Amino acid sequence: MKNARGRLPLLILGSFVLTTLPACSVFLAANQPDKKNLSVLVAGTPRARILTEFGQPISSRLVDNRRIDLFSITQGYSKEAKAGRAFAHGVGDIATVGMWELAGTPTEVVFSGKKLSYEVTYDYFDRVARVVKLSE
Repeated sequence: MKNARGRLPLLILGSFVLTTLPACSVFLAANQPDKKNLSVLVAGTPRARILTEFGQPISSRLVDNRRIDLFSITQGYSKEAKAGRAFAHGVGDIATVGMWELAGTPTEVVFSGKKLSYEVTYDYFDRVARVVKLSE
């Protein structure tokens, strides 16, 4: 009887791990950043379209009555890619009774999108005049 009580905490911990851990890589894959449409970064694009795609800039200033915005974005993945990755992780979890998480979760952490920075200069009509890629 004493031996069974000593194993109870281990059984509870094991049950918790087996029911919660298998969802980590699936959740991470499904919630990766969305893919941004970088094709808006061309001369003539209205600033409103840039803001719609990238959100608010991290800084904005006026130089000679021309606005210059600095954007820092994370280039993510398409909905199809995210769904495919989540499905693959789910299949891996089922096939390995959760052991796939030892590889799947770190993989999703590492492949969590690419950080990009751009400086966008607009003309007097708030349309893109120049784009400079600052980092990749």
